[in-house]
Amino acid sequence: VQLQASGGGLVQAGGSLRLSCVVSGRILSISDIGWYRQAPGKQRELVATIAGYTARSVKGRFTIAGDNTKRTVYLQMNRLKPEDTAVYYCNRDVGSWYTWGQGTLVTVSS
Repeated sequence: VQLQASGGGLVQAGGSLRLSCVVSGRILSISDIGWYRQAPGKQRELVATIAGYTARSVKGRFTIAGDNTKRTVYLQMNRLKPEDTAVYYCNRDVGSWYTWGQGTLVTVSS
């Protein structure tokens, strides 16, 4: 299984971005995929999952959605804050992780 995240970039605080994660390989469904992020010097954290979890730090600002036909999981990020700056990754949120992809860098300037 391969995970290709894209859509990151540089944005001003208050702006929006939409990330995409294309899942290729032998999977039955994207229902167990979530988004993670890792800020410089910090541990990787789970941000949101298709199954319904949303981290408190992003609740009300980030929305996850999936399209099984396209095998793609999206993360709509609104009202971005400088503390959202991180490399964003997608992967399973249950069971064993797939091999991590390169992620996509999101930088929010103040």
